[in-house]
Amino acid sequence: MELSAESPALHLYHPRNGDLALRIEALQLPQAECELPRSNYFSIHWVQQGSGQFWADFGRYEFAANSLLFLVPYQLSRIAAAEPVRGLTLQFHANFLCIETHHEEIGCNGVLFNDIYGSPVVHLSESDRPEIARLFDDMSRELLGGDLAHAEVLVSYLKILLVRATRLKLQQQEVSRTVTPTIPPELPRLQELLEAQFRVHHSPSAYADLLSLAPKSLARLVKTHLRKTLTELIRERIIKQAKWELLHTRKPVKQVAAELGFQDIFYFSRLFRRATGCSPTFFRRYETEIRSGRNLSMQ
Repeated sequence: MELSAESPALHLYHPRNGDLALRIEALQLPQAECELPRSNYFSIHWVQQGSGQFWADFGRYEFAANSLLFLVPYQLSRIAAAEPVRGLTLQFHANFLCIETHHEEIGCNGVLFNDIYGSPVVHLSESDRPEIARLFDDMSRELLGGDLAHAEVLVSYLKILLVRATRLKLQQQEVSRTVTPTIPPELPRLQELLEAQFRVHHSPSAYADLLSLAPKSLARLVKTHLRKTLTELIRERIIKQAKWELLHTRKPVKQVAAELGFQDIFYFSRLFRRATGCSPTFFRRYETEIRSGRNLSMQ
């Protein structure tokens, strides 16, 4: 296993070890700052008690009791709890439910997960909590029971949970747009430019030039509204695409790096390792083995 020295160990799902492709466990964190273990699961942390700050990669976000926090596989995250945190963690592997394959059906990819421009936090109201609690309870009972076709039942419950959370987040985003000051027009334009140019332009100054803004002005806008630096935002977009290419195509790592604008494959590998905790080669090989090559069918 290839891990970076500065990163917490990966907790990796592998069916040969008898691991569950979906699991639910207690979430208990002290009043302190701590890193959450990386894993190759999609993770949903339901904070039932406690509050604090939550880092997902480079972004920093506030959370309170009755919040859902969403993480993608191999993501670096940590929590600074202002008070002890209690709740539940639900994790599932793409082998169990691939959100990219079911994108149109579920709609959570790019909203709950892989949304580098938004917050990975969904807040639950008093009226929302009973439904979420029922879904967690139903999945927990199904995991314990193991009755006929229980995997299919679990997938159904999970899809309902993801659809419900996606709807809540979209509603909260709409409310936020109506009650907060107008988003500077440069930010939507920056998002358009980054989506079109991240393979070519890796420096913040390039985007400042394209937007006819002073680099410091653009840096302040991004930090204020997206809670991360522009350099961090660019890197997140590159790594997001790199993971997709490594998972869903047979392109050599060197070709993936070159198409993302890196002529130095070693620099690309170091960047990928810092972001995921493992090398591009290990990432592709391990996940492809687990999925029996089914991930490559999307090329």
